[in-house]
Amino acid sequence: MFTKIMCPVDLAHADKLQKALQCAADQSRMYGAEVVYVGVTSTTPGSVAHNPQEFGDKLTAFAAAQGAAHGHAASAHVQISHDPSIDMEHTLLKAVSETGCDLVVMASHVPNVMDHIWPSNGGKLAEHVKCSILVVRG
Repeated sequence: MFTKIMCPVDLAHADKLQKALQCAADQSRMYGAEVVYVGVTSTTPGSVAHNPQEFGDKLTAFAAAQGAAHGHAASAHVQISHDPSIDMEHTLLKAVSETGCDLVVMASHVPNVMDHIWPSNGGKLAEHVKCSILVVRG
């Protein structure tokens, strides 16, 4: 059913993504699909890496570790954004197109009143992409 699964990750908060990472791994094994771990960074130094190359190296290592731990094919895809905090939806939309995925598995927060004003990244993505999206809470 699925051949390529995109799993957006925030390397600064990877410890909070365990349910989504497990779900992506489970879907991957079920369908024999590759998981593409997508990370978004800027060109300026951040808490995870000093530059996009270092970020890419860390994301590649993360993807390899996930693939080895869960027994599935894994790769990394870096997206550069001038300001990830305000450009996340657009950047993830671009990643869906570039990776050619047919399923996105991503973590989400518990909905709150602010979601009526500013929708979640998963909600915005679901409005605009043609592939399936699985939003994992917790």
